Amino acid sequence: MQTTLSKQQLIMAAAFAAAMAATRYHHFGSDVNLPDASLAIFFLAGFYLQSLRFFAAFFVEAAVIDYLATQVGGVSDWCLSPAYWFLIPTYAALWYGGRWYAARHQLRWRTVLPLLGALLTTVTLAFLISNGGFYLFSGRFPDLSWTEYAARVAQYYLPYVSSAFGYVAIAAMIHVPVVNMSGMTRTAPHRRVTRD
Repeated sequence: MQTTLSKQQLIMAAAFAAAMAATRYHHFGSDVNLPDASLAIFFLAGFYLQSLRFFAAFFVEAAVIDYLATQVGGVSDWCLSPAYWFLIPTYAALWYGGRWYAARHQLRWRTVLPLLGALLTTVTLAFLISNGGFYLFSGRFPDLSWTEYAARVAQYYLPYVSSAFGYVAIAAMIHVPVVNMSGMTRTAPHRRVTRD
């Protein structure tokens, strides 16, 4: 059964799309650029929005941003290869992690541990999928062993995880007072949305 989109969902989707557009050009950030929020956005969109239409829309947005960054913005196209399609299962892991947590969420401290576990598990899985796919299918490492490749990319794991955790922490700090002020129930409001 399809449901219409609520005003709240559309506002959240617009905010997530704006955050992705503002941060995706640079993966880990710099002194003048915020780190990429895409990982957190897919996790949070799975939690709040759930519809696969949003998953598809955010993936298309990510692809368009990457295209513009590399073809117009002067960003290196090193990561664009046949392995790019591994971003679909990468982001799907995060999306379904958010959906998994949504079924367990309450405004109680005891649900913080499942949130942290879901986020750590899905971000780690996303890291392994995206990097494993890049190693196997990008064509960039024909003479590099899996062990050597893993040693090289291991340095990126902590920034990968920490940026996702940082953005989800910001979302949680916004979520709690908004839910408390609006008088919503302790369970997440997105549960009213049915699946596609």
